Amino acid sequence: MEVLAAFALGVARVDVDEETWELADEPAPVTEVEELGLPLVIATARCGSRVVALLDRRPPLALSDDAGVTWSEAGSGLPPGVAVAISDDHPDDLVYAASERLFVSRDGGRFWAALSPELPGITGVAISGNRSGEG
Repeated sequence: MEVLAAFALGVARVDVDEETWELADEPAPVTEVEELGLPLVIATARCGSRVVALLDRRPPLALSDDAGVTWSEAGSGLPPGVAVAISDDHPDDLVYAASERLFVSRDGGRFWAALSPELPGITGVAISGNRSGEG
């Protein structure tokens, strides 16, 4: 899976499996904020009926699998965030951006792994590719 991250130096293309990055000549991902009727929304991402909302509170994520009718909390161990993305190809693949680090979940937000690259000043993220060996 590849992630695009807008950060202080431009746009990084991050290979999640290899945990490497390079500067990319791509448009910067834009952090979207959808009106969901939730308080303290910083960013949102949607794929079909799955909605992920990044909130300015603890835990920082609200997840819905029914287009926002019901919500569950996630990400209690994550630092404060700035952006979130969901894969169009694999809706269980999520990316959470803190100010300098990306976190990935491949199980719909239950477990999160920090990626090793530090990218100062992250402002937006987008998932741009399939998992390795798929598609």
